[in-house]
Parts: sequence; structure tokens; C-alpha cells
Amino acid sequence: MRGQSETLVVTIAEIKAYLRVEHGEDDALLAGLVRTAMALCEAFTGQWLIVRSGEQRLAADTGWQPLAMAPVIAIDGVDGPDGPLTPGDYDTEIDASGTGRVRLKYPIAGAIARVRAGIGADWNDVPEPLRQGIIRLAAHLYSHRDAADAGPPPTAVAAMWQPWRRLRLH
Repeated sequence: MRGQSETLVVTIAEIKAYLRVEHGEDDALLAGLVRTAMALCEAFTGQWLIVRSGEQRLAADTGWQPLAMAPVIAIDGVDGPDGPLTPGDYDTEIDASGTGRVRLKYPIAGAIARVRAGIGADWNDVPEPLRQGIIRLAAHLYSHRDAADAGPPPTAVAAMWQPWRRLRLH
């Protein structure tokens, strides 16, 4: 599965205000910590925050295959080893929860689904508890970056993210 957001869900100004940092010397560090906190939020919730395109390799079988990214907005197509497949070569579905699935009509080795997924088009569309959890986690990482034992992240972070958590049963 590929697809990575370049958009930060919280601004550097927001994280600096939370930390009460006024200088610009750590802006690059803070941006990296926000990206780390975003990735951890996505891993915890099982959802992409900002809408982006991604790809997922499909198994060469004819059963329904769930897509790992969520919430799926669109399945843009499926590519085979020789280029795009025709819509008659596969079926797609997206349920009300944003779970996407693809079913190949016949086994195709190396097929790749092209997908768009995410909660919001930009940071303004991401629910505030998710954004606040990212700020708190990035602040924790910043404040404890040189500590030998930084301890666990604040429990408030998981509490803010929990309502958006999607668990997958295999």
C-alpha cells in the first residue's frame, strides 16, 4: 500500500503556540514531529487523515479483497501488468463506512488498485479531537526528545483518537 500525505494536519504556528515557543530555530524539527504524530494517529485510527491517492497490490484471486486505506472515497481503477484493466475485468464497492473492496473477475498477477481515501480534503476538515491529539503527541515528543526515558505519550491522546478508531478483523 502506498500513499503519503505531504499536508500537515496542524500548522507549525499551532504547535509553537501550544509549546510557547517563539523562535524559528526548531521549525523543521517540529514539522517532522507533526508528521510523526500524524502517522501514529493514522496507524491508531486505521484511517488516512487528509485525502490522497494511493495504490494497493491485489492478490491474484477472484474473491473480494478489502483495501487497507480508509475511508475510501473512490476506487479510480485497477492496473494489470500491461496497463489499466477495463471495468469489466473487476468489480468494486465502497460501503457506508468507507471500506473499499475490489474483486477481480479472473486471476491477474501483479494487479494494483488505484484509490483515493481520507477523512478530509485539508486540515480544516479533520475533526478537532484528532488534530488536538496530534498537537499533544508532537509536543510530548518535542519536550522529551533528549530524555533517556520519555515515558509513554499522554493518555489524553488515545482518548481523543479512540472514537475514530477502526479495527480490522482478519
